[in-house]
Amino acid sequence: MKKKLAIITGANTGMGLATSIELAKKGIQVVMVCRNPEKGRKALSTAIEQSGSNYISLMICDLGSLKSVRSFAQLFRETFDYLDILINNAGVVSLKKQLTEDGFELQLGVNHLGHFLLTNELLDMIKESPDGRIIVLSSGAHKWGKFDLNDPYFTNEKYNVIKGYGRSKLANILFTKELASQLKDTNVTVNAVHPGAVATSLGVDRKTDFGKTVHKLLKPFFQTPAEGARTAIYLATSPEIKGITGEYFEHKKKISVSETAQDKTLATAFWKWSENEVGFH
Repeated sequence: MKKKLAIITGANTGMGLATSIELAKKGIQVVMVCRNPEKGRKALSTAIEQSGSNYISLMICDLGSLKSVRSFAQLFRETFDYLDILINNAGVVSLKKQLTEDGFELQLGVNHLGHFLLTNELLDMIKESPDGRIIVLSSGAHKWGKFDLNDPYFTNEKYNVIKGYGRSKLANILFTKELASQLKDTNVTVNAVHPGAVATSLGVDRKTDFGKTVHKLLKPFFQTPAEGARTAIYLATSPEIKGITGEYFEHKKKISVSETAQDKTLATAFWKWSENEVGFH
């Protein structure tokens, strides 16, 4: 029997690495997707050592680059002929406004648009799985997220990290809800996760490592990455989840989302906007 196959983005540290290890321990074949090859190789050896599994591989993809996402998807298709689980885990927090190479505000570009493209590029493979699962890492920060389709990247409105991060996490839930709606008559479920407050490298600058000191000071007050990863692992593997879709989970339980995140009209309009941004027509 074929092993189930899972992709985990942002797998080089924190919850992504913890999720990779735990899924591998359960006998699932894991593709760890990382942006940085050197960090990725270190994470891969850690995952193999801690899980005892030889069914783990590393693939490189920068979710801040549509070109990189498309190249990754093509290489994945050439390497594998099926996919059961996609965990959209990678995320960034940017203290100052930065743009991706495609001109998207960094948090929305990586946390949503890169994953939006990745998911759509691999969707036909997941649809062929008898029990396809897509898990989207969101956050309680979605509750203060607002989305302005006329000014998505803070061109006219002043940017701050709280507003930008909240917007990207709201985007994750709108995406989850709309995709679940589109896939309701298939074998694929799509659910979002609030992992809780977790000690990861989120908020540490991608290029300069700025923020590491703050991270060390706060670490004792947070869950470990392994604790934070439990709900995503549950959604990826539990038989109880089969057929449950379009929901938002914390501590393995369904919880409510903000009114904005429940807005079906906004979710549909946001999906169309996302398609346009990544070049679908």
